[in-house]
Amino acid sequence: MASEDKKNAIEEKKEENKELKGMGFFKKLKYSIFNIEKYPEMATEGIGKALTYIAKLVVILAVVLSVWTLYQTYQMINEGTNYLENEFPDFSYSDGTLTVDSQEVLIFDNEQFGKTIVDTNTDSEETINQYLNQINEYGIGALVLKNRVVLKNITMIGEVSYNYQESFNSVNLTEFNKQDVINYVQNGGINSLYFSVFISLFIYSFSMYFINTIWYAIIIGIVGYFTMWILKMKMRYVAVFNMAIYALTLSTILNILYLIVNIIFNFTIEYFSIMYVTVATIYLLAAIFILKTDLMKKQAEVMKIVEAQQIVKKELEEQEKEKKDEQEEKKERQKKDKEDAKDKKEEKKESKGNVKNDEPEGSNA
Repeated sequence: MASEDKKNAIEEKKEENKELKGMGFFKKLKYSIFNIEKYPEMATEGIGKALTYIAKLVVILAVVLSVWTLYQTYQMINEGTNYLENEFPDFSYSDGTLTVDSQEVLIFDNEQFGKTIVDTNTDSEETINQYLNQINEYGIGALVLKNRVVLKNITMIGEVSYNYQESFNSVNLTEFNKQDVINYVQNGGINSLYFSVFISLFIYSFSMYFINTIWYAIIIGIVGYFTMWILKMKMRYVAVFNMAIYALTLSTILNILYLIVNIIFNFTIEYFSIMYVTVATIYLLAAIFILKTDLMKKQAEVMKIVEAQQIVKKELEEQEKEKKDEQEEKKERQKKDKEDAKDKKEEKKESKGNVKNDEPEGSNA
């Protein structure tokens, strides 16, 4: 009975492993949110599979962010073109340097696009950092310098910097002036620039969010590893790290939804990053406690099997002993029967000798 149960358990395990091997991205997504008891099995697939899974999830996040930022850029350029044509001073670009015909720093505040600061005269890093601090305090905006533009968006981690020479060389643009820009935008030539901006935004967003996600996984994995140590469970940190990656699934999806909500309703959650880490940590700890419970159940089952085996062994030993006792009794009986037979034979022989001795004298006469 015990061997049959063990065989069934092995077969079930084989089926589970077979199912996990053929598991696609969306199935892992579902398991990571609704079937956290599968974390240990998914973790056994290795760190490569775990990183590939989270990379696909971050791609979705990066696409949402890039599309939104590109849309904001499109709106800003359209509104900026009108302002540029009517109010902005003349400017020109040549060989990586932008020159604006103004000795004053130009500052524009807009509720939708934030604070925009234009200063093509300064080379001071201290002044540039002061400008960036002003934009960061505002939340969103842009800093236009003579050799680059720095964008800050509420959905971005930090700022994104675009070097003019690198960006414009990709579209074979080496020089232009104010009127050229207005004509370029109005004639639709800027579409190729939009594509270049989208690619740059996607690469930046993916890189930053992927690195941050891995960093969060490392921290959450350390928490999970110490939790296992406290629970006296043995598991390598790499396996716990893999589980932490799957635990970040819901947090990443919530991040995507938060970006979409922020885009549509301009809704901000002040401590979203704390909630992001907390949700993932809860998922990992829940998976660890489920694993601990399963191990305890399996240990209890093993103990039952061991007890059953001991009972069966004891019964077999008793049966063997009884069989051995019977054989010994049989041998004793056979031995006794032989001895009795021998005694009877000797008694019979003695009785015959006595009969001869008792015959009367002279009987032969």
